Parts: sequence; structure tokens; C-alpha cells
Amino acid sequence: MRLSELGGKEIVDYNKAKRLGVLGQTDLEIDTKTGAINHLIIPSGKWMGRKGINEIKVPWHFIRTIGTDMIILEVPENNTY
Repeated sequence: MRLSELGGKEIVDYNKAKRLGVLGQTDLEIDTKTGAINHLIIPSGKWMGRKGINEIKVPWHFIRTIGTDMIILEVPENNTY
């Protein structure tokens, strides 16, 4: 899978059955030395208006599967985003 194919996919937490948001085209944290993706960065909240941008950083190892329309995460109960 190409990096460009990740953008636009819906992010879902498997354990909480909760929609977290939609991954943008450049919402990744990449290790520049190894080229590995460390985190998905999911924008949340309002970006226009009174509230500022909030984001959820999800470690790459929480990804359970990547499908054609969505990315499913499996976050252990004792961990948070």
C-alpha cells in the first residue's frame, strides 16, 4: 500500500466501537531516519470558530487492519490515544 492511499480513510476504534475521525493526506508522524510511520494524527474538534485544533496521536502498532474505506485500531483498555 502506498502512503497516498491512507488519506481519506475513516479511523475506528475496535474495542470502543467509536469513530475517531478521517485521516488526512499528511496526517502521519514519520521517523525521518528509518522512514517508519510512528503515529497517525487524527484531527478532532472545530478548526474554525472559537475552539482550536485538537488532534489525537495514535501509535502505529495499534492498527489492527487497513481496509479499502477504513483503518481499524485495537487500543488496549489501559491505554489512551
